[in-house]
Amino acid sequence: MASFPPRVNEKEIVRSRTIGELLAPAAPFDKKCGCENWTVAFAPDGSYFAWSQGHRTVKLVPWSQCLKNFLLHGPKNVTNSSSLRLPRQNSDGQKNKPREHTIDCGDIVWSLAFGSSIPEKESRCVNIEWHRFKFGQDQLLLATGLNNGRIKIWDVYTGKLLLNLVDHTEVVRDLTFAPDGSLILVSASRDKTLRVWDLKDDGNMMKVLRGHQNWVYSCAFSPDSSMLCSVGASKAVFLWNMDKYTMIRKLEGHHHDVVACDFSPDGALLATASYDTRVYIWDPHTGDILMEFGHLFPPPTPIFAGGANDRWVRSVSFSHDGLHIASLADDKMVRFWRIDEDYPVQIASLSNGLCCAFSTDGSVLAAGTHDGSVYFWATPRQIPSLQHLCRMSVRRVMPTQEVQKLPVPSKVLEFLSYRI
Repeated sequence: MASFPPRVNEKEIVRSRTIGELLAPAAPFDKKCGCENWTVAFAPDGSYFAWSQGHRTVKLVPWSQCLKNFLLHGPKNVTNSSSLRLPRQNSDGQKNKPREHTIDCGDIVWSLAFGSSIPEKESRCVNIEWHRFKFGQDQLLLATGLNNGRIKIWDVYTGKLLLNLVDHTEVVRDLTFAPDGSLILVSASRDKTLRVWDLKDDGNMMKVLRGHQNWVYSCAFSPDSSMLCSVGASKAVFLWNMDKYTMIRKLEGHHHDVVACDFSPDGALLATASYDTRVYIWDPHTGDILMEFGHLFPPPTPIFAGGANDRWVRSVSFSHDGLHIASLADDKMVRFWRIDEDYPVQIASLSNGLCCAFSTDGSVLAAGTHDGSVYFWATPRQIPSLQHLCRMSVRRVMPTQEVQKLPVPSKVLEFLSYRI
């Protein structure tokens, strides 16, 4: 079995340049369990980076300072997160200068998500005369999903606990904020449900989304916040209307548990990663599979793909250029793909990887591992084609069906469409 198609020579694929690493402190012998870094996240404005370091701990570091440290000391010299020597929060609570925080969440952390507030986006609560919290325009929150089913909301600038959301009965496996600044938070859990919370209404739980028959692994909002994708065990990929809180459709094609999902920046594409060794790129508006990125060749049969195949894909992330995605699999490799090529354009070595995410500007990929560490690579940088720029511009405001109805020549429609 091979990791690449026969026509592709692994030695000819570009190796990604290592930017740096943040290594977790060595765990005592009696605490080897619970040290996994299940999630990494960048703040929407690029000001902070956060990761679950294991043993209940979340680290928050100013991203610009982190990058400067990598450039100053080189990627191999940062041997411990404490060696970053980042400034800590002063007692005056100054918010305009990012500070490092170490947060004890009280239980194993499975998920993280940043959320930022826009005052113009009002709470969906009918009675908004009094609220315990009034979030300003510069508000930046961090949500942490825990092993005991709780969700804790923290003020990123001060590191203080603001809210404790209690309703899930199992592990909170993933969290995602609506990108529109409304501070609507969705949580995905092993209790087979997704729950919708309104943080502008003091964390009121608005809705429970039911439909999954097994664990829910991951969830992601579309860029306009109108659609949610949730993925889980038993091949599940569901799309939800977040205005009506109803299921739009189920996407069928995977042969094993689906563990990660992400929308493209224009909302026209959806990437899903599965233990069946594949990443699929879908048109979420039609349910069509537009591209398949394989991690095992020849491609495994459905029976083999549905079992232990040594190529489980653990994570997938869309770059903010809309042209590249990254995937992380059990074959000790990180792959960077173009959406129009079926083989990787760059690769990097990584043992025991669990999660990955692009930086806000798309220039760096961060990946977390079983031992609580994080590794960083420079991402592929290419000048986008005129076709890609036109597609991105149109698809930000038009779903597939509306593009197909445009009164323009068929060649123009082809030019504006993501095609199989």
